[in-house]
Amino acid sequence: MNMVMWGRFIIGLIILAGGSQAAAYQEYMVSDGGSIMGTVYLGGQVPKPKGYNLTTLPDPFYCGRISDGQGWRILQPFNVGLGGEFREVVVYLEGVEKGKPFDETSTPQVEAKDCLFLPFTMAVRDDQSVTVVNMDPVMHDIQAYETSNLGARVLFNVPLPMNPQHPRNFKDRSDAAMYHRHMAGAPTKQLVNLSKGRRIFVMQCGFHAYMESWGVAVNNPYFAKTDEEGRFAITNVPPGTYKLVVWHPYVRTSVEQTITVRPKETMETTLMVQAPTGRLYANEVLEHDYVRYNVTEEAQKEIDPMIQKQKR
Repeated sequence: MNMVMWGRFIIGLIILAGGSQAAAYQEYMVSDGGSIMGTVYLGGQVPKPKGYNLTTLPDPFYCGRISDGQGWRILQPFNVGLGGEFREVVVYLEGVEKGKPFDETSTPQVEAKDCLFLPFTMAVRDDQSVTVVNMDPVMHDIQAYETSNLGARVLFNVPLPMNPQHPRNFKDRSDAAMYHRHMAGAPTKQLVNLSKGRRIFVMQCGFHAYMESWGVAVNNPYFAKTDEEGRFAITNVPPGTYKLVVWHPYVRTSVEQTITVRPKETMETTLMVQAPTGRLYANEVLEHDYVRYNVTEEAQKEIDPMIQKQKR
């Protein structure tokens, strides 16, 4: 098998949430569309991140290349700038019954890279495939769930094998060991069906609990993700009044705004998301030193944050 065949590890995620709504959307060439541009901010104190003791999970040497220098991997679901710019949140329109076509030229992709799932958040069409690629020299196991206020439901659980060309001596940090090279594993496909009325799904690694990627299924192509400045742009919107919705997987309250789009005009808006308070997850990073699962000094020396030394 040539390297092209090894070059991609694909899992087809067919998102079928609310199929009747998706069928109702009509595509046409919008000639008088307007645009929505804006900024999303997070108000209040940024929630604490999650903390994971790498010595209690597989592959601490490799995955520890991103860690806090004390043997812990930190996962901060809230990507917020110094001025409160809320990054990596999805903004989408509800109430658009017809408009521009979906972009059929690209497929959303998630990469398992350096023991992270990237991107952390995404929007997908409710009947679109998503590509998942394992770039690491370690095994990953994808566990996918659909979520709602009714609870989670398992969608599938499949392994993401690594490319066999990867070196296996993780303690050999030399260039000759190709330690930093990323190569994709062998291809496979998996079908996912979201139950009617459910729009949120999450993919986690069964081996590395700190690997997460969240998605929201949309019924029309009017959506965007905020950039490093918290900015977004939704273009070629048919004139009309719609609901603008902000989505982040750990913000449980609804954040939306009614807007009116006028022909060939650009409107500017600002959306403020109030940071959730209280303890959001069981493995929240503590203010004081970790005491329950201490990492020995010997283990700390072995776990080298050579890519990124994280802050708690």
